[in-house]
Order: sequence, then C-alpha cells, then structure tokens
Amino acid sequence: MIAVSSTYTIRLPEDLREKMKRANADWGEEIRSFIEERVRCLELAELIEEIGVRASERKLVVDSTSLIREDRER
Repeated sequence: MIAVSSTYTIRLPEDLREKMKRANADWGEEIRSFIEERVRCLELAELIEEIGVRASERKLVVDSTSLIREDRER
C-alpha cells in the first residue's frame, strides 16, 4: 500500500531557521513526531471529555449515610 502524504508549509523567523541549519537534526521527522504526539493528546482529551459527559448522564444519586449505617448494622 502506498502512503498518501501532503505538504504543510510554515513561516519561521530567519534567526530560528539559521539555528535549525546549524543543528544536526532531521527536522521533518522531528516536526512529524511532535505533530503526531500532539494530535494523540488532543484526541485523548476529546475522548476524556466525551466520557465525562456520558458519565454525568449516568450518575446515580445515593445517600451514602444510609449505606454506611446499613453496613455498620450488619
């Protein structure tokens, strides 16, 4: 299977670009890895929010004092 990709262009300050040239790094891979991790974090945050909403819809109201009293009486 052939991987489909696209190009994303950004503007950088010239001084940052010069520092990047001096650093020995694979900037394409660095940026791809950062974006992948950031997307995973955002997806996870969205999932947690969705779970929170679903959980709030299922909450049961229970008087814990009666449960504790019942347990102590046993």
